[in-house]
Amino acid sequence: MIEKADIEGLLVITPARHEDDRGFFSETYNAANLRAAGFDKPLVQDNQSYSKHKGVVRGLHFQTPPSAQDKLVRVLRGSIVDVAVDLRVKSPTYGQHFSLVLSASNWKQLFIPVGFAHGFCTLEDHTEIAYKVSENYAPAHDQGLRWDDPDLAIDWRLTGAPILSPKDAELPLFAEFSSPF
Repeated sequence: MIEKADIEGLLVITPARHEDDRGFFSETYNAANLRAAGFDKPLVQDNQSYSKHKGVVRGLHFQTPPSAQDKLVRVLRGSIVDVAVDLRVKSPTYGQHFSLVLSASNWKQLFIPVGFAHGFCTLEDHTEIAYKVSENYAPAHDQGLRWDDPDLAIDWRLTGAPILSPKDAELPLFAEFSSPF
């Protein structure tokens, strides 16, 4: 099932799970289904992220053109609050964010098109996510925004201090950012 989110371009995908006594089978990616929903670029790289602890915040990350990435995010183990911030200048939702819980148990995925910053916070220890992207990693185009920007007012569902990388702790605020999208 593919549902449109409150912000244009974002898709919430819940693949069917076929369960029996052995376990389950699920088709977690189908290019034809994404094409039918309006996305027709190939996804060229798979990434996997493991976080040991609850409260790990990664993001908000994006790549700038010509290496901007579409992302299809899913959780393999544990759970996250997944966040996408609209960076498309001409969008009526510019600067707004969408968030939802993705988990191994709810089986939801989030498709995030080019023009969004993406981040997540782990809600459980030993959380693992996988995501497909439409462009390879390009360090020269790697950028981000502060996860705790008061203008974005994102509820990360933290119950303590976040666990951040040094890079993520130093990213600029949204007000300091000039969008290339």
